[in-house]
Parts: sequence; structure tokens; C-alpha cells
Amino acid sequence: MRIAQIAPLFEAVPPRRYGGTERVVHWLTEELVGMGHDVTLFATGDSRTSAKLVPMRAEGERFARNFEYNNAPYARMIEMVRRQADDFDVLHFHIDFHPFSVFSRQPTPFLTTLHGRLDQAWVPQIYDLFADVPLVSISNRQRVPMPHLNFAATILHGMPRDLLRPVPAGQDYFAFLGRISPEKGIEQAIRIASACGVKLRVAAKVGEEDAPYYAEVVAPLLEGDAVEFIGEIDDAAKPDFLSGAKALLFPIDWPEPFGLVMIEAMACGCPVIAFGKGSVPEVIEDGRTGFIVDTIEQAVAACGRLGEIDRSAVRARFEERWTARRMAEDYVALYARLIAARS
Repeated sequence: MRIAQIAPLFEAVPPRRYGGTERVVHWLTEELVGMGHDVTLFATGDSRTSAKLVPMRAEGERFARNFEYNNAPYARMIEMVRRQADDFDVLHFHIDFHPFSVFSRQPTPFLTTLHGRLDQAWVPQIYDLFADVPLVSISNRQRVPMPHLNFAATILHGMPRDLLRPVPAGQDYFAFLGRISPEKGIEQAIRIASACGVKLRVAAKVGEEDAPYYAEVVAPLLEGDAVEFIGEIDDAAKPDFLSGAKALLFPIDWPEPFGLVMIEAMACGCPVIAFGKGSVPEVIEDGRTGFIVDTIEQAVAACGRLGEIDRSAVRARFEERWTARRMAEDYVALYARLIAARS
């Protein structure tokens, strides 16, 4: 197939630092190329890919800001993709609602994977205008606020089989990985680890929007030896970080659409203790790859049961369910359906 992948412009593909959507686009693109498809990636110029790269701007908005005041880069990208649309069998967008109007009025099959939440007040105002646009949800729970939209499939994320692997390590701390923000549950993670008498190591991004929360709420909780703040880490550091943890703590307080850190932990054989919100029940198998809990007290109790989980079985389950090859095969099957329906 001739496939176009259209990525967000906030970060490079793959991202230089934190960036969930851009990582997924990278993994999918590379897997599709590896499967023999002709793939073109529309993304920032500092992206790295084995597909054909069509640069839409020099570098990600995170490093050269203007989106808050000027949406021209996305308008330009929509027009550039439209001018080349006839060169592809299918167009796969990862940029929310931006392509809906233009691409609903042209013949090449297209779809949009929704990577964010749908429970915000502005969502119906735009999405209800395009009720026929084919959408992909990244968990069934993501659909709940807008179940009437045209969801063509739920395709759960996957990552390269050998990107992260378990390494020998003694498990003597809990891990928190991802982003510092109220909804990600860093305060709850600190309380869980403290109640267990176990050190918490925090490898997380502090974004500009969350800097006040970090300074006012989180930083005071990091004083002393019970919590170690590492900051952002890359993939090279994750096997040691996750393999050395008793468990990944994921006490979220929002409807998480997916949560890549959960499958990253599983890739390293690390069980996950997570609050059962958002996608968690679709990703974690309770008692097999971790424990799903509702309260801090239940999380503390689950920490005492970690010996029941076989870490090698956690890794094996990752290989069965969460690889990029499985994700790519799911998308190829959907592409074929959309192409057949349009023709």
C-alpha cells in the first residue's frame, strides 16, 4: 500500500524528549516500512524515519513556538497533503480535527487516530459537525464521552518488541514515569510509596504548564531521601529504571486514553499498580501483569502482593499483546477495509 502518515507538529518523530503521540507514529511508520509498504511521513524536518519524509516545518513547536498565536503550520500541512492525496491509497492523520473539513471533500480514503481525551467541553462543537469521518480510538474507554461518532476500530498501541527488555536488577524501589501533573497522580504515588516504606524514583517531565504545580505542590514532597527526582529519561535509560523497580505506580486521576508507560513497564517485566480509570482495565490484566485498585489503601495492599506476579510472564504477555507489529497489522487491516469501501 501507498500510505501517508500525518504527524503532529509539536515534536519530532520520534520525539527528542517526552512525546507520546509522536512515538506511536514513529513506531507505526517504521513497522509499516518493515512490512514492505510504501510510506510517506509528513512531520517536522528534524524527524528521523526510514519512510520518505516530507518536512512541514524545520523543527517541533516545542522548540520553536508560534502555535499559540499562529496556526499557519497546520493550515499549510493540510494543503500540502491535499495536493499530494492522489498519490496515496490511504491517508492516516494523527492531528485531531484539523483534516476533517478538507478531506471529507476528496476521494482518497482517510482516517484519524484520536490520541487525546474526548470529555472536554469544546469537543462536541467540532466533532459533531463531522459525524461520518472514520475515527480510530486507542481504547474503548476513550469513546465513552462521544460514542455516537464514526469509530471504525479501536486499535491499542504497541511498541517495538526489542526496544525495551528486562535487565538483571534488584527491585528495591517503586517507579513513577512520564509527566508531572495533577491528573497523572504523582502525589498519590508518593503517598503509596511512603505508606509502604519504599523509596520512590521519579523519572518525569515537568512541562511549562505544570511548572507552578511542581513548584508549589510537588517539590516540597521531594525533600528528604524517600523520593528521588531524576527528571526526563530516554529509552536507553528505561530498561534499568523499570527493571530495578518493584512496580510502576500509575495512580491516575483522569480518563487516560491509553498510557504508554504501562506497556513500557511490561516490556521490562515490571508489574503495574494502577487506579482503574480510563484505559487501565483494557491494558492491565489484574493479578497477571499488575493490580488494578481504586484507593491508596488498596494500592498499598497490592504492593504486598507483588510476589504473586511472575515478572517473566509479564514480559511474555507484552510480547503477545503489545508489539508494534500487532498494532501495524491491525491498522493495515483497517486500511484495506476503508479502501475497499471507498472503491
